[in-house]
Amino acid sequence: MSYLPNTLNSFWLWREVSLKLGVSNPAYKYWKNTPTLKLNNKYVFVQKNTLPQKHEHIEETLTDLSGYLPIRFASDQLHISEHIFSYEKMRLYKEFEYKFVQDVKFVNIKKFFTEFGIRVNKNSIVQLGKIKDLEITVDSTFYNLKNDYGIVVYE
Repeated sequence: MSYLPNTLNSFWLWREVSLKLGVSNPAYKYWKNTPTLKLNNKYVFVQKNTLPQKHEHIEETLTDLSGYLPIRFASDQLHISEHIFSYEKMRLYKEFEYKFVQDVKFVNIKKFFTEFGIRVNKNSIVQLGKIKDLEITVDSTFYNLKNDYGIVVYE
């Protein structure tokens, strides 16, 4: 499986954790053994199975984000406008699966990549767009999608 869709497989959304625990927003900064991940300087995630012992019980109720990415981060990684994930009138909108967690919209990139057989290495650059706008080079792999859209994976 590709690198891009697996970003949040082992993380919880901090906003959800703090709400369910009733702790202040910067509390995770004081948890020494709880690694965090910050995406787009906006979304903070804490690593699964590393919450302080007195808070471990909450993990059973948290939303699994395996394969999902926040739509803004996903659009940055795919080099497209986030509108493709925001409006039902966009041609590829219904090709993706979505999940809302604490007012943050996530898109299931892993499922999308699996359905279309798209493979991405760790250091690859991915571009999604209309076929006529994509630059296909010798060292890239092109995937044809629906409605005149495609994905190019640059190695």
